[in-house]
Amino acid sequence: MRLKIINGDIITPYRYIRNGVLLVENGVILGVHEENVDFPDAQIINANGNYIAPGFIDLHVHGGGGHDFMDGSAEAFLAIAETHAKYGTTSMVPTTLTSEKEDLLQTLDFYKQANAANRKGAQFLGMHLEGPYFALSQRGAQDPRYIRNPDPAEYEEVLAYSSSITRWSAAPELPGAIEFGRRLRQKGILAAVAHTDAIYEEVLEAYENGYSLATHLYSAMSGVTRRNAFRYAGTIESAYLLDMDVEIIADGVHLPAPLLKLIYKIKGADRIALITDAMRAAGMPEGESTLGSLKNGLKVIVEDGVAKLPDRTSFAGSVSTTDRLVRNMVHMADVSLLDAVRMMTVTPARIMGASQKGSLAAGKDADIVIFDQDIRVQMTIVQGKIIYEKQV
Repeated sequence: MRLKIINGDIITPYRYIRNGVLLVENGVILGVHEENVDFPDAQIINANGNYIAPGFIDLHVHGGGGHDFMDGSAEAFLAIAETHAKYGTTSMVPTTLTSEKEDLLQTLDFYKQANAANRKGAQFLGMHLEGPYFALSQRGAQDPRYIRNPDPAEYEEVLAYSSSITRWSAAPELPGAIEFGRRLRQKGILAAVAHTDAIYEEVLEAYENGYSLATHLYSAMSGVTRRNAFRYAGTIESAYLLDMDVEIIADGVHLPAPLLKLIYKIKGADRIALITDAMRAAGMPEGESTLGSLKNGLKVIVEDGVAKLPDRTSFAGSVSTTDRLVRNMVHMADVSLLDAVRMMTVTPARIMGASQKGSLAAGKDADIVIFDQDIRVQMTIVQGKIIYEKQV
């Protein structure tokens, strides 16, 4: 029940503690020290000169290790949590795809079962419902059969069915979307703009009515558009102009280096959350795969480090892991390691209201990742329990 982590550089939100000491008791951080301290009866973990960082928090993930959250089993949830823990993820928000209502309710049931049984993987921070209230023109890899406008009768039934929903993504320009955002805010659920052709005026109204996050910025959303010869700022520009948080798929494919740099320059580490948006092929070899459930999901091809629709007209979710996101922000976007880690820890914790997570400080959950100079994970600890250790 006691851990003492030594011989590593501890990453705090604002600085490094060189050769620091981290003490953990009963799953909670007891203290962070610059010098060695006596801590009897503790298991000693030697970081071997590596970095000691807060566990990575993934706000948007669909699957991994050959499983998807919509596969229709609690075992799929648990396998995904274990897969991503190997890459430093200690908390995640399981994400659905646009589907029939019955499949959605079933997935919420399996979340509840898996959450109660999860002992070996990343913790769950509630469910993210991605859809079905999207603009058909910006569906991306979302199945068009299930895309529809917000229906109060439907979403009220879903909200009443489960208390596990912590975020919901929708297109704010759709009829009824503003009322939907207000309802989510009343329920304490994070509303996010996504798969949308909204212009600035529509995003502004949504922002004023509860929408506070842009889901995978640049992916499946409008930029500057023209209507009757006049230019209008789109959702992308709106996310820059408003005090809105953004999440980005920093897999190095969805967004090239110049866009990663631009987003960081404008929004800064305190407004950016790195997400994997990973589908079932994360942690698996390239080749054919399925986006969504095995029962009625979409066939995709994994190549070039990303999942694509078979006709290669659109990406179909990433196959990234959180360590890759941090590594890309450092090497591709020229971001400091401190800020790259911040976008994977402190910022997503704030966005999700997970106040016990996101930083290494006394009283916080002992969610810890140890990684080397190349940001390759050596050990993952969730609430003081070692759930992954790299075999030498």
